Amino acid sequence: MGVHSFTKALLLAGAAVLPLSQLVAAQTIVVDDGIVIAANETTVAPAAEVVELDSEVPLVEADVIQLTDAVLANLTALQLTNISLFGFPADEEEGTLRKRDVPIGTCRVFPGDSRWPSKLVWFLLDLLTGGALIETVPIGAVCYPNSGVYDAAKCQTLKDNWTKGETHAEDPTSVMSPLYQGETCMPDNGGSSTCKLGGFPSYAVAVRNVAQIQLAVNFARNANLRLVVKNTGHDFLGKSAGAGALSIWTHKLKSINYIKSIKTKSYSGPAFKLGAGVQVNELYEAAHKYGFTAVGGECPTVGVTGGYLAGGGHSPVSSIYGMGSDQVLSIDVVLPNGRFITADETHNTDLFWAIRGGGGATFGVVTSMTVKVHPKISFSGAKWTILAGPAFGIPEDVFWGAIKAYWRKFPAYAEQGSYGYSTVFGLGPGAGYIWTMQPWLVPGMSLADFKTMIAPLLAEWAELGFPLEPTYFEHDNFYDTWTKNFPDEAVANSNMRTAARLFPATVWDNATALEDMLDAVKAVVEDGSALIQYNIKADAPTDTPDSAVNTHWREAAWFGIMGAAWSAELAADEIEVINRRITDNWMERLRAWGPGSYLNEGDVMEPNFGEAYFGTNYERLLQIKRQVDPNDLFWAPTAVGSGRWAVSDQGWLTKQTGRLCRVGET
Repeated sequence: MGVHSFTKALLLAGAAVLPLSQLVAAQTIVVDDGIVIAANETTVAPAAEVVELDSEVPLVEADVIQLTDAVLANLTALQLTNISLFGFPADEEEGTLRKRDVPIGTCRVFPGDSRWPSKLVWFLLDLLTGGALIETVPIGAVCYPNSGVYDAAKCQTLKDNWTKGETHAEDPTSVMSPLYQGETCMPDNGGSSTCKLGGFPSYAVAVRNVAQIQLAVNFARNANLRLVVKNTGHDFLGKSAGAGALSIWTHKLKSINYIKSIKTKSYSGPAFKLGAGVQVNELYEAAHKYGFTAVGGECPTVGVTGGYLAGGGHSPVSSIYGMGSDQVLSIDVVLPNGRFITADETHNTDLFWAIRGGGGATFGVVTSMTVKVHPKISFSGAKWTILAGPAFGIPEDVFWGAIKAYWRKFPAYAEQGSYGYSTVFGLGPGAGYIWTMQPWLVPGMSLADFKTMIAPLLAEWAELGFPLEPTYFEHDNFYDTWTKNFPDEAVANSNMRTAARLFPATVWDNATALEDMLDAVKAVVEDGSALIQYNIKADAPTDTPDSAVNTHWREAAWFGIMGAAWSAELAADEIEVINRRITDNWMERLRAWGPGSYLNEGDVMEPNFGEAYFGTNYERLLQIKRQVDPNDLFWAPTAVGSGRWAVSDQGWLTKQTGRLCRVGET
């Protein structure tokens, strides 16, 4: 057999390759006539071939390049050392895995362990993925003189752009919530500390096709490595970080294919097929180009088909089109056994149900999704910023009277398609508050009708002595509405943490209960919490297939994010007090009114997270998880079934800086 007998394999451009000079020896392969030669980028093609699959929706280019049994057989024949580490499991049963008993106390293999893969094995993974393996260098290392990559100019550029989402999205391992990776190698500390990996994964595979994902999944499973998945790192719970992990970086899977007409059991109309790396801003640009309205998030760097859709995904148009996951028509995914499948209304239906709302980093690695798009529609709305307090001529009791008047109308507004996104921040003890509406909009409503809708509220405010003059807007499409009226996103603040609640519309049916709930939220804000709030409803549109979206979302009229920041100069015990107050005090006071929360913007320390983040769907999700991934290759904090594992050496907050170890049976 010749070296390239499997010539269907494609050599694709990849990310940085591990320098060969760092290797102590070379892999070898035996070719025709027993000749032994070095295994390198020239002699070993990536382990992939182009496959033809029967699919109702054409696969994108990245999806047809796959690892197959035939490819693995050819690689085995080449006598590459350790090639078995990249194979599919021998104990597959009906497309799933058999459960292997993992004793409590057993941990995933960690750097420094005797079973940690050698440099030669990592080099082989790099060869097989076509040079896609990246050994992690933290993004902040350019600011550390002893890091080996110090660059003063790059350091300054990094500092200047640290709070921009794209800074972290374009790096293979950086995350937008550094608190959870341990705040190691922060740019501002370059002159006073050493750059350490902390909770960053040890390696990442910059994937451009399914085969590379399959190789990474198989390798992590066979070598007992921790595995994490990252697209942009837009994550508030630490799910895309993990010390000692191998990370699958899906950010380069950017395909957006317009499908003029698609027909499924429940839908007939236009759609997009989106690669796993597509971000919200890219989806909105494509929808605008083709003359449609797409359902996506508010922040531009959110990865659409990753954690956003898997977690449900609320949207500025949710009140008329439902959650983001309600738009999904099919899902292409690599499972924990390394196999690539498509899930839709007629194939792999349990997974089609589970992945739409059951959370990211749980059932496999999504490579692409097909989603509905909707007709171009107009939008109207308003924005404002108002300061209240002694220095601004608006007493606090008037301010809270105005806020409560607005809150009381939430279900009625939501029924008309309203999306009200605003923030309330305290200015300090006794100093007052700032309320910013950014924005309040209604899809498909004219500006005249919008003004009519809010006129009773403005009249009520006038009687209270609350002098607010909104700035109105009207656009004939969503893209202009979004680009011109939504705020810029700031990320990477390490001294801040949030939690959240979903408040059900049924509370508004009881006047006494409603006032008690409003007083409870007011008291939490007065106690020092910020409030980021959304007046929204998320009913599933008619004929939408059932999904795992948190049942609390379907009942909500109000989604509120609460939290606090702290000074970096505070002592560790003082920071702990603040953080425990968020989970154990503020949220506990509100759980009676809002038992549910949103898993993409919730609290990593949420007690009874199964109920809060998944509602009545949790038990079915757990059953599917145990069937598809019985050995928990995919693990993330607060994910379905995550209670059997924990990160070691954690204090009051679960970070991703230690070993991942088996701790129980739940």
